Amino acid sequence: MPQPGDILRSRYKIIKILGSGGFGDTYLAQDIDLPGKPKCVVKHLKPNPDPKVLEIVRRLFDSEAQVLYRLGNDSDQIPRLFAHFEEQGEFYLVQEFIDGQDLSHEIVPGEKLTEIAVTKLLQEILEILAVVHKQNIIHRDIKPQNLMRRRQDGKIVLIDFGAVKEVEVMTVNTQGQTSFSVAIGSLGYMPSEQAAGRPKLSSDVYAVGMLGIQALTGLQPNELPKDPNDDEVIWRNRANVTEKLADALNKMVSYYFRDRYPSAVEALAAIKSLQGQQQVQPTIPIPQPQPRQVIPTIPIPQPRQQVQPTIPISPPPTPTKIITPWSRRKVIQTVGFAGAGLGLAIVIPRLSQSDSGEISTTDITVTPAATPAPTNSPRRSSPTSSNSLQTFQFETVTVNSQGSITNRRNEEARYFAEDLGNGVSLEMVQIPEGTFTMGSPAGEAQRESDESPQHEVRVPGFFMGKYAVTQEQYQAIMGTNPSNFKGEKRPVEQVSWDNAVEFCEKLSQKTGKTYRLPSEAEWEYACRAGTTTPFYFGETITPDLVNYDGNFPYGSAPKGEYRKATTNVGIFPSNSFGLYDMCGNIWEWCQDVYNNSYQGAPIDGSARLTGSDNNTKLLRGGSWINYARDCRSADRVRYARAVRGSDVGFRIVAVALA
Repeated sequence: MPQPGDILRSRYKIIKILGSGGFGDTYLAQDIDLPGKPKCVVKHLKPNPDPKVLEIVRRLFDSEAQVLYRLGNDSDQIPRLFAHFEEQGEFYLVQEFIDGQDLSHEIVPGEKLTEIAVTKLLQEILEILAVVHKQNIIHRDIKPQNLMRRRQDGKIVLIDFGAVKEVEVMTVNTQGQTSFSVAIGSLGYMPSEQAAGRPKLSSDVYAVGMLGIQALTGLQPNELPKDPNDDEVIWRNRANVTEKLADALNKMVSYYFRDRYPSAVEALAAIKSLQGQQQVQPTIPIPQPQPRQVIPTIPIPQPRQQVQPTIPISPPPTPTKIITPWSRRKVIQTVGFAGAGLGLAIVIPRLSQSDSGEISTTDITVTPAATPAPTNSPRRSSPTSSNSLQTFQFETVTVNSQGSITNRRNEEARYFAEDLGNGVSLEMVQIPEGTFTMGSPAGEAQRESDESPQHEVRVPGFFMGKYAVTQEQYQAIMGTNPSNFKGEKRPVEQVSWDNAVEFCEKLSQKTGKTYRLPSEAEWEYACRAGTTTPFYFGETITPDLVNYDGNFPYGSAPKGEYRKATTNVGIFPSNSFGLYDMCGNIWEWCQDVYNNSYQGAPIDGSARLTGSDNNTKLLRGGSWINYARDCRSADRVRYARAVRGSDVGFRIVAVALA
């Protein structure tokens, strides 16, 4: 660790430390090679010395540096990067020193700025951010402390580009496990999708909007209440502003990113359009320092095994905490160099009956599943022989793009029932082997990048729960019911990934069969049931078919009911495999570790069990609290394995043996 007086690379003399975090430090220094020995800022990064980690960090560090060089050349309101280098496995950035004060000296808790002042401030910030967004770079940590008012000319300078999205940083937790930092930002200024590890350009717009509201209300972002129905910020009753500015700010801080301005460019145009209606005051002078409460940056979390968060009982949680599930697009994340302001930066055989009554049948070949049985388990038997399977009938429907039912079909499937005791049974539906295209096509509306690339997967036959595991089934095996929304026929929720795995293990021990969580490929194959549309119902869904937040429809479907809770399983139509509630109601754990693309994914239906963070597991299906888009067959989210939320449950599979 450099000390005052030390000289780096025979050029940069350390004057004093400016800040310190778990993975690095920031120093004020002098460039003694230049006339006048101008001041500069040295950022020192200290990654884990493991050679494999170092190699990855080295590549990411160089990539980030190139971004910083480019940004500094594009605007005089972004600090220039003078140098970057490595010494003895530690990394250094040398940047321009900005002489001035950050905006926490202008936006003071308890003090309100005028509408004219805030409009001007928003324009100043957005003008800089527009330069950044035009290069498709996301800052990810807009807050008063990262906006400096330069003393020389009174201009705002945007600092700490250590959180640019173009790179992810390799970190190492206290147990030596490697993970990628995917959520960098500060409480209150960070919207839900950013905390979920999927920041957008509009995430920065959200942060600027929150800063503007903070300046108008005198309240810090985490002090502002949220609407329990839609998580929107409630602030208008605390500030006297015109409708047009209020509308612009509300659009900037909309909970759902697609409702915001897509980037700073559009937000800037909206704010500029207000200028003709106001008499804009001159640039705000730098006031003298005064005592203030500084909004904290995100702390470095402790190892995940120590965290057992439980989502609060409804109303839904608001996105103000880091180690809790988010109410819509959710993920639990790790934090990288942020402590020091440095985040480097599907033909399928089945029984079916058409509307005309004609029945077609095709033989089903069941092959062994790809995932092995758990270790230390008793000898497993086949779930059931084919001649002991029972048959059940069900109706499936297809809808058009407006959500209207255009076709109804009577179909059949085969299953066996597992007796759990006390009159409780578990129905397992036979899923035939087959091949399907996994992931979403590029033209699918509201898709995410992690649903690519599409690829063909051959899935062996297996059996899957007709429903998500219910509370009575969970109680029968585990002896407890952790659910928030109580009801024997409702899905069990508030179960972690490990809880779900333990259920499978105990059920396997009780029955002598192999039960486990589905692989992600098995889950999507079973969900699609031969369809290639966004939903197994067709181009869209409605709350008459799925339990989700009907306030946020998909495509041309109308708005509908938002139940704000789980429902009994099986009350909505099934898919063509005879599986119910594969869309909505609760998210369902899969075996897989989350990876942010399908590059290198298995094509044999097996689970992907390694990734950048083996504690981050994958879920599918959407839930009662989610938008329609999140219930698409291809949609994926990730949680830390310890998360237990009232929107999180699971469905099990049984290995099909010949």
